[in-house]
This record gives sequence, C-alpha cells and structure tokens, in this order.
Amino acid sequence: NTSDISPPSFILASIPGLEAAHFWMAILLCSVYILAVTANCAVLFIVKTEPSLHAPMYFFLCMLAAIDLALSTSTVPRILSFYWFNSSEISFGACLVQMFLIHTLSAIESTVLLAMAVDRYVAICHPLRHAAILTNAATVKIGLVAMARGVLFFLPLPLLLLPLPFCRSRVLSHSFCLHQDVMNLACANTTASVVYGLTAILLVMGLDSILICLSYILILKAVLRLALWKERLKVFSTCIAHICVVLAFYVPLIGLSVVHRFGKGLAPLVHIIMGNIYILVPAVLNPIIYGVRTKQIQRRILNLI
Repeated sequence: NTSDISPPSFILASIPGLEAAHFWMAILLCSVYILAVTANCAVLFIVKTEPSLHAPMYFFLCMLAAIDLALSTSTVPRILSFYWFNSSEISFGACLVQMFLIHTLSAIESTVLLAMAVDRYVAICHPLRHAAILTNAATVKIGLVAMARGVLFFLPLPLLLLPLPFCRSRVLSHSFCLHQDVMNLACANTTASVVYGLTAILLVMGLDSILICLSYILILKAVLRLALWKERLKVFSTCIAHICVVLAFYVPLIGLSVVHRFGKGLAPLVHIIMGNIYILVPAVLNPIIYGVRTKQIQRRILNLI
C-alpha cells in the first residue's frame, strides 16, 4: 500500500486465458505491421520518384504515410516483444514517451486530414486559385504547423502525470500506454489531467472533425450546383479517397474513446482489440485506399511488382 512518486514500471495488458495463444497473435499482428510498413514506404517512394505526383494533395499523403509509420513503430514492436518474449513490464519513463508519441502523432494526423479537406474544398470550389493558394511552400508550412500544434497541445499530458503517486494496480488496459489509461491508475487528484486532456482532444480532434464536416458541406453545395449528374459524380469522386481515410482515422478514435468512457465492465479482449485497431487500421487502410483511387500509384506499384 505504499505509493511511489515515480513507479518503476507498468504492466501491459494481456487477455486472460489466452496467454498460450500470444505467439500466434503476435504472428498475426506482425503480419499486419509488415503490411502497413511496406505499403506506407511504397507510397513515400512512389510519390518521391513520380514527378506527376509532386502536388500538395500527394505531399499530404506522404505526411500521412510518415505519421502512420511513426505511430505503428512506436507501439507494435513493444507489443510484439510482450507477446513473444513475455516482456510485460514497461518503465514509467518509456510509458510516458510512448503515450506522448501516440497522442501527438494522432493530433498531427488529424491536422493533416483537415488540410487535405481544405485542399479538396479549394480545388473544387475555387479551382482557378488552387495553384496560387496551396503551393509547395504552403504545404511545407502546413506540415510544420501540424507538428508544432500536436507537440504544444499534448506535451503537457505526460508532464501532468509526472508528480502523481501510483499506488493502485499498475496493470494497463491495453498493450501500450494511453493517457486515460495511465491516469486512471493514479491514487491522487487527477482533475487537472482530466480537464486538460479533454480540452486538448476537443480543441484538436474535435475542432478538426467539425471543420472537415463543414468543408464537405460546402463542397456538396458546390457539386449540387452542377447541371449534370455525371459531372456531379465525377467531381465528388475526387473526394472519396479522403472521406474513407477520414473515417478510417476517426471511427477507431471515437470507438476507443467510447470504450474508455463506458466500457469499464467490458472484457479485456474488447479494450485490446480496439486499441490495436486504433493503431493499425489507419496505417494499413490509408495507402491501400489511395493506391486504389490513384492511377499513377497503381501503375508504379504494378511496375515495382
């Protein structure tokens, strides 16, 4: 019952009764991770080597690929070491670093998705001004702003947890560290962490999702002003890939938040599966979606194969 200011370690969650299946679960997880890494690296290579793809929309796609690589790499190798080598303990410092990376990279990805929505809005509603507004220099500045925004908003999260004592169970709900999960293990007043965490989520992911919806409402109004249905479908089809990528990011994010808020009585399997979906699904789906929707990427992939 003693409390430590800096606990030596946390215990990563495992699925009760399925410890013997960890080896095979790790093989499945590793296969998905390899697919995510290969697909995102292929997107980065193709956009770099294909001059016709040197445009803001595809630079944003490269940013998404780099974010997904960093996010999955910051979590999956540690999960695999847990499943394969039974290394269930993670130090307090490593847990805070992993938590910071997960939340910061998610915030950066949300900002990039918003920038891509604005890119689609300008391209459809103001096509003559698109090249002047979204230049390559402006794209680089947007990427830097996205990084600064993610770091500034989510750097305080681990700092708020540093002085807290941890004297309860140190078993996490996931196979990696999240702010809500670690915060719930503290045996002190966590009001500041709760308020700031909720504020950061609302000002970043919440605001971004509202602005993305607003941009597509304006796009839909512009599309409906076109006379022919064929023209409407052709114009709006340019947004399909981005809409799918937005859903692939926000649906697991919302699902994980709901599980944390209302799923305290759920089986541990639900928490672990939702956490893995949140980490890996966008990383796998994003390059596949844009690979299917972009002919230049399709051709280069076929050439590489």
